[in-house]
Amino acid sequence: MFSKRSIRKDFLIQLMISTLALIFAFSSILYFFIEKSIYDEKHTELLQYAKNISNNQSLFQQDEMYNENSFSLNIEIIYLKKEDIDISGYERTLQNRTYLTLIYPFNLKNNAYLKITKDISSTKYLLDKILKYIFLINIAGFLIIVIYATALSKMLVRPIKQLSAKLSNMNEHLMKPINTTSLPKEFEPLGEILNHLIARIQNFVKYQKELFIGTAHELKTPLAVIKLKNQVTLIKERSPQEYIDALKKTNKTIDEMNVIVSNILNIGRQEGAQLEKPTQVDIISILKQKADDFKLLAANEGKELEMSFEPNAFMAMLQVSLLNQIIQNFLQNALKFTPKDKTVILQSSQDDYGLLIEVIDEGCGIDDSVDLFAPFVRQGDRQGVGLGLFLAQSAADALGAKIKITNREDGIDGTIASLQLNSKLSCIIPRYK
Repeated sequence: MFSKRSIRKDFLIQLMISTLALIFAFSSILYFFIEKSIYDEKHTELLQYAKNISNNQSLFQQDEMYNENSFSLNIEIIYLKKEDIDISGYERTLQNRTYLTLIYPFNLKNNAYLKITKDISSTKYLLDKILKYIFLINIAGFLIIVIYATALSKMLVRPIKQLSAKLSNMNEHLMKPINTTSLPKEFEPLGEILNHLIARIQNFVKYQKELFIGTAHELKTPLAVIKLKNQVTLIKERSPQEYIDALKKTNKTIDEMNVIVSNILNIGRQEGAQLEKPTQVDIISILKQKADDFKLLAANEGKELEMSFEPNAFMAMLQVSLLNQIIQNFLQNALKFTPKDKTVILQSSQDDYGLLIEVIDEGCGIDDSVDLFAPFVRQGDRQGVGLGLFLAQSAADALGAKIKITNREDGIDGTIASLQLNSKLSCIIPRYK
């Protein structure tokens, strides 16, 4: 029923122990309170008898009602040498009968004391019955609590079992989000995390299929071109220069294939980078370093790279190689599509979510209907394999960040590539000049 490390088992054991302790403490206090109250009442009764006798009054007053009649009383005068006598009652048992005795001063000049003894066997029997009933009630209450606790523990683990059942019926080809509205409020965050994970798996499977299909297509086409060129070359005898030109074209096609293979290998390297241990780094320092590297490249191409970074420093725990891959891809694409004498802007700012990093270019913009993050998707007539943004999206997912590319809305042609880093594991570090 329970595993070796069962939370439910631990919950039941701790609940039983605490319940037993609570019931024992409460029952003991209750019984001792009842017992003391009854004995105090009997002691007060005997004390009243003694006072009435000492004052030469009637043993019973008209307004007094007692459960036990005068035949249970035994009154006698005794003479004691000790002047200080404790008048509190004491209990003794003789031949299965219980008696309560009170010593009370009667005539101190003669050292005479009243000794009043009362048979309280019926009271003692009543207390024993009360103790027995309390014990039985405690057993019944404990059993009820155990049954309730068992049912409660089942109710608490039911959402986990439901989630496990739903996840066990899923596979990479049949996955759908979990309906979090049917879960208890306490389990909604877990359901949302699982839905986020399911969405990532769905995207991974989707892009993985597209990657395999695209890879086969991208490699098949140049192979077919190489084969066709070789067949045409072998149809008739040609001059050495013509053979050299044919080999050069073949080598060019092979180089294009090598680029595709290198990008596919980068996917494998990126998956390894996702397993790297995160380190604490200053994101702003990394952005400044990247800006310095690409500023020279932009100037060499007749373009300008502007930068604006806020705040002064922003510390985060992440894999630096994945962040570098995203920023580098953004800057490469911006410079690729930005015409000469135009400007590319690299900037950062802080918002409610965290740190927003943006690369703004003055290129031709994008087609909103195209999924640019799918593998082998190319924008415009520029050269490229079409895996850069796919790798950037994968890196952003691994960092728990958001990535998107939109067209500019300030009246200037171009795009805005943005990376949103979550601030939950980050903080702003003030930097003084």
